[in-house]
Amino acid sequence: MRTNSLLKNLFLVVAFAATSCKSTELVHINVLKPAPVTIPAYVKNPGVVNRTTVVAQHKAVDVVDKIFSLEGAQLDKEGAQSSVTALAGELLRNNRFSNVKALGELDLTTNAPGLFSAPLSWETVEKICRENHVDALFSLELFDTDSKVSYAALPVSLNTPLGKVPGIEHQASMLTTVKTGWRIYDPASRNILDEFPVARDITFSGRGINPTVAAGALINRKEAVKEVSVQAGQNYAMRIIPYRTRVTRDYYVKGTDNFRTARRRAQTGNWDGAAELWKKETTNPSRTVAGRACYNMAIICEINGELDLAIEWSKKAYEDYNNRLALNYIRLLKNRQAGNELLREQQAN
Repeated sequence: MRTNSLLKNLFLVVAFAATSCKSTELVHINVLKPAPVTIPAYVKNPGVVNRTTVVAQHKAVDVVDKIFSLEGAQLDKEGAQSSVTALAGELLRNNRFSNVKALGELDLTTNAPGLFSAPLSWETVEKICRENHVDALFSLELFDTDSKVSYAALPVSLNTPLGKVPGIEHQASMLTTVKTGWRIYDPASRNILDEFPVARDITFSGRGINPTVAAGALINRKEAVKEVSVQAGQNYAMRIIPYRTRVTRDYYVKGTDNFRTARRRAQTGNWDGAAELWKKETTNPSRTVAGRACYNMAIICEINGELDLAIEWSKKAYEDYNNRLALNYIRLLKNRQAGNELLREQQAN
């Protein structure tokens, strides 16, 4: 028993030491990242098309699918049109383009209900662009809703004039999955710039004294589906826009009194003041301390947007002092540099 007690106390001491001796803390940095999709500078007047109408020979399959998945006759059609209209409107608000045309009158079809069709031929794309005076096509090529309904009958107590009596409450729930898929065609380069499927689930539920009343709450799902369709179009427009995100970085807070003071300055947002102290420690006789200081100088350079200088400090931390964090940090910084090159290209368009 005494041996077990000693081992337990030793484990607690070691665990506490490991926790209290952590030498780094995290800093969050807001960075601007390039858009997932780069549109060439010469694309100024795109068109938006709807290619989700099912070709005649597949309509029987599509009708069967709608029956078994409880889709309304016009649900997919109206949802698809909502997505296309929303995308065109969002692209026009973007200021990236001179004009955006919603080409809703075109008779484009799909031969794969619920799936991505093969891409349009380049001859078709070029013909559409030429006749409608547009220089690229944003195409909705997949729109499908799939619904599953489940019922449950649960025992409950019902309030009546005679008091509470046992009864049955019917509960109905419906899970509707809205699937959209988009392509961007660039006829000048004959490249498909993007191919992007996305799905979103919507849940509806209702309850009542019989199945009919319970299902009544599911009737108005069309408006919810159309709302999700609008959001799908708006969200897809965001794929051509650079976006901000937060990244985390480790920085050293222990090593000398200067590191501890710098930590307090950083915690109050005084990063330049912290950097003054880290700079002093870059010539510390201790290789560990100097390496940590060089690494922290790289962090402050990244915070200030000076990526070239951040890479120089990181290389010094790794090459001269074998700092364990610096090598991976160099890779992160070089990736950010490459992203910034693409970002400059996108912002120049």
